[in-house]
Amino acid sequence: MKSLAELQVIRDKHAGLVSLRIDENDQLHGKCDSTSIARKHILVCGGTGCVASGCKKIVDELHKQLKSHKLDKEIDVVVVGCFGLCAVGPIMIVYPEGSFYSLVEPEYIQEIVEEHLVKGHPVKKYLYDESIKGDVDIPLNETPFYKKQLRVALRNCGLIDPECIEEYIAFDGYAALGKAVTEMKPQDVIDIIKDSGLRGRGGAGFSTGTKWQFAANVESDQKYVLCNADEGDPGAFMDRSILEGDPHTIIEAMALAGYAVGANQGYVYIRAEYPIAVERLQIAIDQALEFGLLGNNIFDSGFDFHLEVRLGAGAFVCGEETALITSIEGKRGEPRSRPPFPAVRGLFGKPTILNNVETYANIPVIINKGAEWFKTIGTDGSRGTKVFALGGKIKNIGLVEVPMGITLREIVEEIGGNVAPGKTFKAAQTGGPSGGCIPTELADTPIDFESLIEIGSMMGSGGLIVMDDDSCMVDIAKFFLEFTVDESCGKCVPCRIGTKRMLEILDKITEGKGTLEDIETLKVLSANIKSTSLCGLGQTAPNPVLSTLRYFEDEYLAHVNDHKCPAGVCKSLLKYVIDEDKCVGCGICKRGCPTNAIKGEPKTTHYIDQELCTKCGICIDMCPPKFGAIKIV
Repeated sequence: MKSLAELQVIRDKHAGLVSLRIDENDQLHGKCDSTSIARKHILVCGGTGCVASGCKKIVDELHKQLKSHKLDKEIDVVVVGCFGLCAVGPIMIVYPEGSFYSLVEPEYIQEIVEEHLVKGHPVKKYLYDESIKGDVDIPLNETPFYKKQLRVALRNCGLIDPECIEEYIAFDGYAALGKAVTEMKPQDVIDIIKDSGLRGRGGAGFSTGTKWQFAANVESDQKYVLCNADEGDPGAFMDRSILEGDPHTIIEAMALAGYAVGANQGYVYIRAEYPIAVERLQIAIDQALEFGLLGNNIFDSGFDFHLEVRLGAGAFVCGEETALITSIEGKRGEPRSRPPFPAVRGLFGKPTILNNVETYANIPVIINKGAEWFKTIGTDGSRGTKVFALGGKIKNIGLVEVPMGITLREIVEEIGGNVAPGKTFKAAQTGGPSGGCIPTELADTPIDFESLIEIGSMMGSGGLIVMDDDSCMVDIAKFFLEFTVDESCGKCVPCRIGTKRMLEILDKITEGKGTLEDIETLKVLSANIKSTSLCGLGQTAPNPVLSTLRYFEDEYLAHVNDHKCPAGVCKSLLKYVIDEDKCVGCGICKRGCPTNAIKGEPKTTHYIDQELCTKCGICIDMCPPKFGAIKIV
């Protein structure tokens, strides 16, 4: 059993660790403290993206080189969570100087150790290019990607060892839980969360404190606390990254929620496709049990809380709260009619609160710093920050956390580094399959719950897909609808049948067979599906279609009236031809064509047999640029 005094001893013991990695302004760099055992820490990103890019080989090589230079007792190598800038992984940072090495390869390590760690000269050619301007070193928090970010939910990701409970405790971990169960009443905890204005980060944006109050008000012999980690939006990895980089914050938050509403049992529902997150979460639960921070009589307060992991099979519908509850009960994951809401009758018929990972990640810091502090961030109606997974046609693919109220343009053009040179930022999809496409003319819209709904999109869980002028908006709508059709549980007719009819119409349009009546039918179907579907999956499924019709109807009309795809994406509307004035008969394209669709004798003008052409585009790639004889019409 760890008492509050024992937790403080751990914090004091690790004071050097904290001061080594952060400075007095809570920035991710600082001055070395004499109480730290190691004089330097090398933090290596161990998130899924960097693991896939080979970070384990980098860690092995670091240990090897440090040992060979007799530095293994002086310098610690720590595997941490996601730093956010996934586009340049694998990543490692050397503290206390904060040198940020990107796109690291194992063969770089020997030189980095010998020059930087032995001689004290960072190897600039391997440093993140935005952190170096000539001979001037730019602090990481002043680089474009990080400058406008504010890490609250992600505050410990990339900063602590997620498999070491002492490091979490050193950074004020479990202080909020200790404070709550020894100094506060359950209602005091609820009041702080209500006063903070924290809204659910899973998509709907419902008041977290109000939800907790509903459950607290219900008399019951058993209540439950659930965490939705069934992150299913295409391109989304916010919750996964928090669990991989800071699992203890979710454990602490769920225990706080349990204390607030009178629950002694919690479940984290996480998809099995997140093996690193699952492993680290289970390690964290085991450590918390060992330290007496889970289980019975926590902090000698009489409060009991137990936590278990439940694996999901990857069904998108199980991100809906009632379907998730049904799945935990061992049944097929299908939504239920509401009311009654889960706060009144949820898991096994008992009062249940359910929040997603990002929502919980805000709870401990709100309890520690207070509601007034949290209310200084964001807007009046949308307090705090929001985590987004940036993807698509953008330079800085990765994870960002920004204050609510920031504009889409700031995220895309400044933090994200914009689209590729020569291309134009066309639109961004927020909210995943449930959201909508925001055109560039609305890029100055503040990112908050109400503003996004007003323009036909939604916050969603935090996926943000950027599109440029090579993106066909009809095809984008079709992509998201295909996903929804595939993931529908089939329980209600509007979602099961209606979305399929919509997809069939989109198929017709992208094949050049659509009519103006089809466009009107899409609008009618969308309205009916939104108003009659059982759960949020069906109710929001038409959003990508409606938003693209609202802002990009000209592209739909081009497909229908002109039988052309302006972006050159829809294959059925494309035609590859060879310009006879530019073709010299070199035969390079002919040799590369997988279907033998290109005809012609050497040194004579070639042509493409349209019956055989699969429109794969290989011929354009192979035609020498000096000729440029193949074009799309």
